[in-house]
This record gives sequence, structure tokens and C-alpha cells, in this order.
Amino acid sequence: MSASPASQCGTITIGGDLTVNRIGFGAMRITGKGIWGPPEDRAGAVATLRRAAELGVNFIDTADSYGPDVSEELIAEALHPYPAGLVIATKAGWTRHGPGVWQHDASPAHLEKALEGSLKRLRLERIDIYQLHIPDPAVSFDASMETLTWLKAQGKIRHVALSNVTLEHIRRAERIVPIVSVQNRYSFSDREWDFVLDYCESKNIAFFPWGPMAQQRKANDVVEKIAAARNATTAVISLAWLLRRSPVMLPIPGTGNVKHLEENVSAAAFRLTDGEFAELNAVAPKPYWLRG
Repeated sequence: MSASPASQCGTITIGGDLTVNRIGFGAMRITGKGIWGPPEDRAGAVATLRRAAELGVNFIDTADSYGPDVSEELIAEALHPYPAGLVIATKAGWTRHGPGVWQHDASPAHLEKALEGSLKRLRLERIDIYQLHIPDPAVSFDASMETLTWLKAQGKIRHVALSNVTLEHIRRAERIVPIVSVQNRYSFSDREWDFVLDYCESKNIAFFPWGPMAQQRKANDVVEKIAAARNATTAVISLAWLLRRSPVMLPIPGTGNVKHLEENVSAAAFRLTDGEFAELNAVAPKPYWLRG
């Protein structure tokens, strides 16, 4: 049997016991505009999730705040009973009050309630990877992590993880509970968290880059040049660069469109030459806050 498209870039083992292909799927974009409510094309969203599984994508990242609830519900609708080996990572720490509106809540009470909701919507007895979506400035970070540690001890979480954090957050969390992954904004043209990625690599902590193709910002001229020369899209070049950047990198490009999904997954088989990789690395992107 031939290998699946998503397996062409190899695998990563998270937490010592979860081995998945290194192209995942981010399920934020299967919701409505503003990450609010159901998608305009529900059947298309379900088809995209099912096609991801057919292509060998066995890591899906979501959150209770996507919709809210909608993304998790669609994952279960499309894929439950889940294929063997599928890992679903979800998060809590935001509440939603309208399209594009996000409010912190990483209080112990909210995290416990959010986990119960995710378990119900995803039709699971345990979440494989449960991430603090973002530290809450109004709540003790240690209290948030201690709550997740307690929920892990109850058997409702297999592994604890972090999102949108600094290096100091990671080190503080590690004093409380093992951290198996970090999810921060990162792409070819946005390398603000290089030092966090390097730390994760040194500790064999998986790194999930969100916004892996710099979202809607214009691709760097070098990316466009290489894409044209190789008859590839800038998305494929950007994802191929991420996959080569670090062995702990697990890109999670998201879409609600089957065609875009297939394009993204095709990056698993794409190989940059040594010269192309060096040329891309030589480009120093502007800091995030200086971009127009």
C-alpha cells in the first residue's frame, strides 16, 4: 500500500506516545465569518474534514472558542467514530461574545467547564492534547496550569500543552506539569518566536505554528520567486520551509475548502533544495509590529 500524501514529510511523536504525520489541520476556518457561528457551507466543511482524513492527516487542532463550539461539533459530525491514530488537540482560555470578539478567561472554574464541554462535543472520554489557549492577565498563570494538571490526574486529559506563550510561561509551566507542545504565531515572514521554537526543539516539545502562511500578508519576494521557478504555490513553499526549519515543527494550515486542503497537504512531498532553503533563511523579515 502506498504511503498517504500527508505522510510524505515523516512523523513526529508528541509526549512520547502520540505519533502523527507532520502536516496537520487547523480547524478554526471551518466556522463562520469572524470565527463565529456555523460555516456558510456546512457540507463543504464536513467534506474538508473527511478529505483530510483520507489524505492521511491524523492531527487536528481546534478550540472551544472556534464558533464557539462549532468547530468541535463539526469534527465529531464528520469523523466520529474516529479513525485509529487520529489525534485531536483542543484549547480553552478564551470566551466569545460576537464575530471577531475574544475575551480572556483562564480561571480554574472556566477551564474545568470548558473541558467538559469539549469532551461532550468531541464525543471523547479524554482529550489527547489540551492546550491553555492564552494566559489570562487577570488570573494566576500557575492557577491555570494547576487546574489542567488536576484535570490530567482525573484522566480527562492525556497531555497538557500551551498556546500564545512566552519562554518564561513555558518554563513556569514545566515546573508544574510536563508540556508536550507549544502553539505560537510563526511563519516564514513572521519569526518573532524563533527563540521559543529553538527552546522547544532543545526539549523535544512539538511546535504548532498558527498563521503558518502569514495569513493574508503578501508573501516575501523570495518565496514568490521560488514558487514560480518550481511551478508551486507560495503556500506550498511556505509550508515546505516550516517543515525543514525544525524537526519538532507540525504545521496546522486551516481551510474550509477541499482544493486548498489538498494544496496544503501536497507540501508534505515538496522538498526545497539546499540552495533554496539557504536563500530563504538569508531573508530577515520585518518585525511583526513594523509591517504595513
